[in-house]
Parts: sequence; C-alpha cells; structure tokens
Amino acid sequence: MYDRMKTECLKGCLVAASFALAVPAVARGEDLARWVDPFIGTAGTANCHPNACYPHGMVQAGPTSGTGEWKYCSGYQLEDAELFGFVQNAVSGTGCPDLGDIRIQPFAGDGENELKTAAKSDEKASPGLYSVRYPAQGIATEVAASPHVAFYRFTFRKGDSARLLVDLQWGHCDKSDVATHVVLCETSFPDATTMTGHLHLKRWVERDCYFAMKFSKPVATRKMAPRRDVRENGERHELDFGVADGEPLLLKVSLSSTSAAAAERNLAAEVPHWDFARTAKEARDAWNELFSRCKVEGSDDQKTSFYTSMYHLFIAPTDISDAGGKPFYSTLSFWDTFRAAHPLYTILAPERVPGMVDSILAQGKKTGFLPIWCLWGVDNQCMIGTHSVPVAVDWFLKTRNGEWGTENGYWLAAYEQIKDTLTKQHKNRRKERWDLLDKHGYYPFDEIKGESVSRTLECAYDDWCAGIMARQLGFAEDAAFFLKRSENWRNVFDASIGLVRGKDSNGKWREPYDPYTLGHGADKANDFTEGNAFQYTWHVMQNPQGLVDAMGGRDAFVKKLDSLFEAPSKTEGMGEVLDVTGLIGQYVQGNEPSHHVIYFYPQVGHPEKAAERIREVFDKFYLPKPDGLCGNDDCGQMSAWYIFSAMGFYPFNPCGGEYVLGAPQVDKVTLSTRSTRSARPNTFTIIARNLSKENKYVKSVTLNGMPITDWKIRHSDIVSGGELVFEMCSEGMAKHACQHQSTN
Repeated sequence: MYDRMKTECLKGCLVAASFALAVPAVARGEDLARWVDPFIGTAGTANCHPNACYPHGMVQAGPTSGTGEWKYCSGYQLEDAELFGFVQNAVSGTGCPDLGDIRIQPFAGDGENELKTAAKSDEKASPGLYSVRYPAQGIATEVAASPHVAFYRFTFRKGDSARLLVDLQWGHCDKSDVATHVVLCETSFPDATTMTGHLHLKRWVERDCYFAMKFSKPVATRKMAPRRDVRENGERHELDFGVADGEPLLLKVSLSSTSAAAAERNLAAEVPHWDFARTAKEARDAWNELFSRCKVEGSDDQKTSFYTSMYHLFIAPTDISDAGGKPFYSTLSFWDTFRAAHPLYTILAPERVPGMVDSILAQGKKTGFLPIWCLWGVDNQCMIGTHSVPVAVDWFLKTRNGEWGTENGYWLAAYEQIKDTLTKQHKNRRKERWDLLDKHGYYPFDEIKGESVSRTLECAYDDWCAGIMARQLGFAEDAAFFLKRSENWRNVFDASIGLVRGKDSNGKWREPYDPYTLGHGADKANDFTEGNAFQYTWHVMQNPQGLVDAMGGRDAFVKKLDSLFEAPSKTEGMGEVLDVTGLIGQYVQGNEPSHHVIYFYPQVGHPEKAAERIREVFDKFYLPKPDGLCGNDDCGQMSAWYIFSAMGFYPFNPCGGEYVLGAPQVDKVTLSTRSTRSARPNTFTIIARNLSKENKYVKSVTLNGMPITDWKIRHSDIVSGGELVFEMCSEGMAKHACQHQSTN
C-alpha cells in the first residue's frame, strides 16, 4: 500500500480525484516538491510526521493516531489503521512529546464521539498539504497550511449531518500527563462562525497557546462532551453544522503564542479568503523556492531522499512570532542541530540565520543564560552543554565584517552574553556547575551524579567557540581562559585504554568500568548522555590533532578508529536508550555524538575508509521508505547529515566554516548561494565523475581546477561560487591514489 502511495505522490497526484484539487508547479521553475515524501520517517524511530506545514511554520497541521507513548512524540505512526483526528501543531523528529494542540475530528451521525477513532484510507501528503478519507463514514479531509493557519476542507456524504469535535484536552504528552497537562482552558463563540480560545499547558514545557477558528457555515447546534477524568480542564465541543448539502465544510484555525486577538489577526493577514487551493499552492511554492536553491542529479530514489531531507530540515526551527512581526524562532534542539543543521542553514538559507541568532540572544535575555533546548519560547534544558553558543559564534565568524547587517556593537553585546552564560552560575540553570568545572578541570562523577564525562566534553567544545570569538574581538585574556578550558577533554581521557572515562574528585578513574555501558539522564549515576565511552571518546571536534596525539599518533589512532566500527554492536546498562540506533559496531548513526566521527578518516590519511563507511550508512540507514531512517530525525539534524554527506563534505567542526571532504553519493548538486544579504546568488556546483556502486572512492578532488590535498574546503569557497569536482574510482585505484598522496 505504501509503495502505491509513494508512486502517486511522485506523480503529483496529491489528493484523490474527487477532491478536485490540483496544485500547480511554481511558475518560475521546476516542481521539485514532487520528490518529497512526507511519510519517510513516520514509522520506526524517526518520529517524523506527514503534517501540512510551511517552511519554519508555527502551524504543522495533520493527523494524530496516538498519545501517551514514546513512539507518539510527533503524535503519528503510519502503520496505525485509525486516526483520532487532526491537530494544529506537532514536533518533528524529537525524542520527547509535546504540542498536538486542538484536536479536530469530523464525524457524521449520532453517538459518543469525543474520543473515537476512525479507520483511514487513501492517505496522501506533500509539502504543505495532507489528505485522508474515513471510508466507513463517507468523510474526506484535506488540510493545507500557511505559517500560522491550518485550512481544512471536510467533505461529508450528502444527506449526513456535518459535525466536528473540537477537543481541547488532547495533546501529545507522556501517559502520566494525559489528564493533567491542560492547566487552563478558556473559549468563546463571538458569533455563529467564530470560535476563539486560550490554553495554558504544562507538558515538556509550560506555555500558552491561543487560537481563532472560522467556519464557512454557521454552527447550528453545539454541546459540551463530558469529562473522561475529573482532573481534566480541557473542553470538548461537539459542533453540528446541519445536514450536508454536498458543499464542503471549510475551517480555518489560526495560532498565536501571545493572544487570541493576535491569532485572529494572523488569520486575517495570511488567509483572508476561502480559496483552499490557493493556500495549498502558496505553501508548495514556498517549499519549491527553498528546494530550487539545491538542484540534485541522481536516481529517483536519491532525489526522494535528498529533497525529503531538505523538507525535514526546514520544518524546524519554527517561527512563533505573529504575522508581520520580527521573527522569533523556537523548536531549537541545539544539542542535535548545532552539528550540521545550523551550518547548512548558513549555506541554503542565510537570510534566515540572523533571525535565529537574534532569537538565541533574546531567549538568553529572557532566562538569564543562552538557550539549551527551546520549544514555544521556553527553554526546557533537557540536554547538556550550551550549544546555542557555537550557532551564534559560527555566524559571527562567517559574517564578522557586517555583510549581513550586524555591526560590531551587536557582536560585542552577544559576546558578553556568551561569556556570562559560560562563567556565571545562574539561579535557574539546572545542569552546569562552573565552580566544579574550574576547580577540577572536569565534572567529577561523585559530585555530578549523571552525565559527568559527556558534560565535560560538550562544555569544552562550547568553550573553544567562546575562545575563538574572544580572540577575534580582541579579548586576549578571555580567549586564553576559554581556550585552556576547551582542553578539559584531556582530563577524562584515559590514555591507558584510549577511551574517555569517569573520574572522581580525587582524580581516580571510575571502577568498575565497562565502555559499553550506556548513560542517560542527570539524575542517574552514569557518565554519558545517550551514549557510552565508545561514542564519546571522539567528541573533540575542536582539536582533532590533539586527540590523534593523545592516542599515540596517526597509526594508533587509525587502529582505534577502525575498532569503533568493528566492535560488537551491543549496548549495556541503563535499560533501553531509544535514541541509540543505527549501529555499525559501536558507531551510532542514529544519535548525534557520532555524526562527525567518519570524517576523522580523511584527516589522518584514509579517505578510502571514510568512503566505505559513508556508503554503508547511506545503504543501511537512509532509505526512502517510512521506516528507512534510524534514530530520531531530531529537528532536521539527521537530514542535514544526509544532505552534507551526499554532497561530499561535512562540517566536522561545526563552528567557523571549514568542511572536511568525504565521498559524494549523488552525481551532481548545484547550489544557489549568497555571501551577503544583497548580493545576487552565486552558483557552486559539486560533480562526482564516474560515481557508481563500485566507484564509491575518491581518486582526486579539485576546486575550480586546483587540486585539493588536505581534504578541506571553506565556507567562503562555497558562497563565492565555483566548481568542486570529485573523480570517483574503484577500491584499487583509491588505494593507489591514497598511497601516492601520502608520499607527496
């Protein structure tokens, strides 16, 4: 069934013929959106959703098939045969559930409908559009999206009563919160075609959601469904619009994080009409404009995987400001996305990055420290480190001459926030203890209960970023302090075994010690975050040569790196850590700490080993089917790894604009890039000559005709335009080329 759906989607058959909707291609260019399959990642562990959404849109409206379980972080699993209806927002690819606000369930006839599911069929999705049928009830539902508005078209069987359930108790949350996450619910019906409301919610984060609804027909009768639990505060309204006359019932739902009045203004600004096809086309056009910045040549499956990855990348972060206002981005999963997603935004959508950095700084002023993991404008602090720091510093290093309209005074103020965040203890900061870190040079496991090694390593990387920024701004003393602290990784590296390891406040290594033991959580006695010693040993992106030397030199380092991929694919302790999937030995593609590791190989003279592992990851863990992804997509980070690696380079150190070359996986990519806000786009072309299943190795690389021998390019090379050419070859030729290169 899924293969049939995918074929229909690729052909552009976005909805059933009886829906009478044809979304035309972008007038100015190719309809690249036809390659996107939103059902990829909706089964298995990726936790993606097929909802209708706009790039970075606050509204992500679509089906919900469950809640209360980890697999329903996004509220949806493709294999579920029934739906509970449609929600107006969701998180894509995360490991914790939230959102799933304002469930709408169409139904016909009589009965208790407040929590009933309906069997689905003919389910389809494409960028900005979702549709499904309830065959038993004779109901078809379509939803399109603008940034703040979900636009529904419900078609009921002629002669049936057209009814909607508006469930304000529903939400994607843990099982323990299903009855209690709605703290406050306020609603009103200003007239027969309008409903407004306010929800105060407490799940992963505590937040306010305001909404405004407009119906194309007046509500004939309405009643309140009874509570299912005495602890519930959310209302459930059953709305009856009378006997269906064959005309669709249309509904527009607008959201705001500030007020119901603002939600009404958002609706009026973005969808003042009742033209469903227009809204669907506008969303598709917006997606196509983004896709047009990256033209890919390869097989159909490669195009599907590539453009679906771009789609997932640009679902987050979400702009939760009101229409016409200054952008304020949230759904910022920095622990994941600083590694590749944010560097990719600086290439593909640099005009959006100043707003992201502004949002980081504004969030920091709100809480007193720069953000860690933000949802709906609230920092939930669920992860470690402060990886909004490398995101901000990376943009500073790429634009410090003010090309994008940010002057030196802006960056001086930003640096003060960075310094304050990384040196001062803040009242509401839960995880970092700078006094302990500065006293010992690491987090002792007897004074920090959980994640001691991971926190030491992640903080060291942030310190390196702060140190580089301080040096660029002329703060020599600060630079020396942060750069010294960035070497704290050495204090948890046990050279006798070549792995990182927990250490107590007296300098003694943790005993007993099992490098396979997974750690997760600040409140549990362990040394790691969603990983173990095998994965975290390599978390030294800021000083790869230092790690090579610490392991005894290049030969010993390569041997140790090989052993990572050759170790048994097992995990021990801490129960099941659901994020740790996609194993090749102890390399974990399904979780972020491993994402740069393959790219050590080119830096130590073995690009052929990188080529082998990159192809293995592509063949195993990035397949164009619903369960074809490993791990959570994590707000686009998994997708960003795919896009970079498919092109043939990766931000090994994600701050500063240097990329390590790997091995491209598609024939050709043409990027449209900008180096300044006002400059016309430049063209940067990546060509993989003779690429095939056998020719997965790189024989040589040239940039604008000049050989590259250090396996690196710069951000400036890309945004200035040019041509990067990989000559691909078979294994024997690759070894010969590698040996020749090492002797020169």
